[in-house]
Amino acid sequence: MTSDKSKLGFFLLLSPLLLWLMTLIILPHVGMFFVSISEKVGVRQYETGFGNYAVFFNEPLYWNTFARTAYMSIAATFLTLLIGFPVAYYIAKLTKGRTKTTLFLMCLIPFWVSELVRTFGWMILLRETGVVSNFLQYIGLVDGPIEFLYNDAAIMTGLVYTSMLFMVVPLVTTLDSLDDSLIEAGYDLGGNGYTILREIIIPHAMPGIVSGCIVVFMLSLGNYLTPILLGGKDSLWFTGLIYSQFITRFNWELGSAFGFLLLGLSSLIVFVGLKLSRQSLTETMGR
Repeated sequence: MTSDKSKLGFFLLLSPLLLWLMTLIILPHVGMFFVSISEKVGVRQYETGFGNYAVFFNEPLYWNTFARTAYMSIAATFLTLLIGFPVAYYIAKLTKGRTKTTLFLMCLIPFWVSELVRTFGWMILLRETGVVSNFLQYIGLVDGPIEFLYNDAAIMTGLVYTSMLFMVVPLVTTLDSLDDSLIEAGYDLGGNGYTILREIIIPHAMPGIVSGCIVVFMLSLGNYLTPILLGGKDSLWFTGLIYSQFITRFNWELGSAFGFLLLGLSSLIVFVGLKLSRQSLTETMGR
């Protein structure tokens, strides 16, 4: 009897999560899949097939944009890790008490406003009449205004900036659990900074690195505002193509196919990343 009550209590506690997964994730994706394999043959007439996916592979613009979005998202993830790891290590291991809290809070402050406002802030900084251009003219490095917007560098800057918190937080959490005596022992045994980083710090931080990279990659791959606003209308970001099919052309069938292709790409890259890092999804999410 007690066992039955425990099982009932467990399922009752789990039911909100299952309901959320079913109604907001599983059912919409199932519906979108059926839309993606529907081919319009007349007015309100459809037949089942994979013609929408064939359209993607037969149009170079679509799969080139798809590949460009993938490698730029990977590059943004790598840059975010490269910048975020030293920041996280400094916060976790080289600061104490109120200083640690203050630095961590400073990482959170930019995210108190919406992504749209933050992106517009970068546009004010990088535009031809913006702060950066005016400063360079003021100190005499350039003779006239320079447009820093509407290129890949601007997109990359925005992606790294909007994703930084999601890299720093799991890294700080993981590095904070690293015992300082292990680092001291490494130095006592004749190790230098590089070997300690390679043999002690990075292996310990690997779950945080992988979880941070997964989140940042997903955010970058599915980002819409940053590439469109900082890269301009010709930014060639795959989410822009999806938006165009759904909202501009009202071609929900092709837009759904693009959405599923993006889902498949993200799942594949995450799977490959887990295999290369020798981490399991359970271990990664557990940190």
